[in-house]
This record gives sequence, C-alpha cells and structure tokens, in this order.
Amino acid sequence: MTYLLDTHAFLWAAFMPDKLSPAASTAIRQSHNSIYLSSISLWEISLKYALGKIELTQCTPDDMPGIARQMHIEIVSPTAEETATFYRLPRGNHKDPFDRMIIWQAIQQNMTLITKDAQIPDYTHFGLKTLW
Repeated sequence: MTYLLDTHAFLWAAFMPDKLSPAASTAIRQSHNSIYLSSISLWEISLKYALGKIELTQCTPDDMPGIARQMHIEIVSPTAEETATFYRLPRGNHKDPFDRMIIWQAIQQNMTLITKDAQIPDYTHFGLKTLW
C-alpha cells in the first residue's frame, strides 16, 4: 500500500508514536508499505513553528527532512499539474489550505491519507482514501 502522512501523523510518528492509532502505527511500520510525506507538511511545520503554534523539542523545522529519511519516509512534492488543478477540490467545511493541498495530492497520486482529522473523510466522495 501507498500512504501519505498528514502533518500531525508525521509529527506523532516521529515524536509521540503512542498517539497514533494501532492501524496507523502498523501501516507506517510495515516495510512493504510505501510511506510518503508531502513537502507541504514541511512548509506547514516551518510556518507554525515560526508563529509559535507548534513546539519542537531538541530540533527545528530544518531537521524534519532528515528525520523523515531516518524513518524511511520519502518526501514528495506536489506536481505542477496538482497545484494548477487544486481549484477543482471543493472547499466544503475544511478551509485549512495545507490540509486541502495534502488531500488533493493524496487523491491525485492515489495514496491513502493517514490522518485523524475528522473533517478530512468528507472528501472520500472525491476519491480520497483515509486510514486511522
């Protein structure tokens, strides 16, 4: 299976794995699964860190790509086509632009999004697959 981690799922997997659901934890640990992190998540972490909305202990946002690689998580960036067609994703109740781009990227790349966000499954009728 191919999975894309939502930003909180990545942070929890890296720093607080007990916060992950058993299904999410198993999917991330299984070596036959491909686990990805969007570069959008790195941007979100960096921005929220700069604004004081998240704290990182003994690391900074600069360390996140290396932490992902140590966890065998591949970083994937949205393609030009994905960013150009982002407008097609209906806004709905979910207004967070980071989450919405991650949702669109998961749909377009046919990845299952690992997320606890209760609003995200509203996008399943647009092709989003989720796991928690």
